[in-house]
Amino acid sequence: MSLDVSPALLEKAERGEVDEAEFVDCVRTSLPYAWEMISSLVAQLKVDGGNFADNQTPPPDEQARGQLLRALASDAIRGALQRHFGVRLAFQNCHRVAVFPLDSSVDETLVRFTSVRSQLLNQSPEFRDC
Repeated sequence: MSLDVSPALLEKAERGEVDEAEFVDCVRTSLPYAWEMISSLVAQLKVDGGNFADNQTPPPDEQARGQLLRALASDAIRGALQRHFGVRLAFQNCHRVAVFPLDSSVDETLVRFTSVRSQLLNQSPEFRDC
């Protein structure tokens, strides 16, 4: 299961009354490793500036890795996180998460980061089964 959805939030979804802030809070509590990773990258981007901030350290265990995969593989979760934090998210391998500002001046950097070439260059045998 991707998220730990409370009965109250599930009931709201069944009625069609889903508040994105409640959904984001559900993501925060359900996927704490992914939330912390993205939060810290957003903070790093704000402090350091630049075109993007990224993580290159593998998750400590499979549970944490699974959280990143669930957060970034779901269009709804990924979109809600991007809107909440005001960034664009990019993902490579099983752990390399990057946050980019919404500023169009970094579009070229984002395109390079998400290119086929960059994906190939960021492969490593130790990530084969991640």
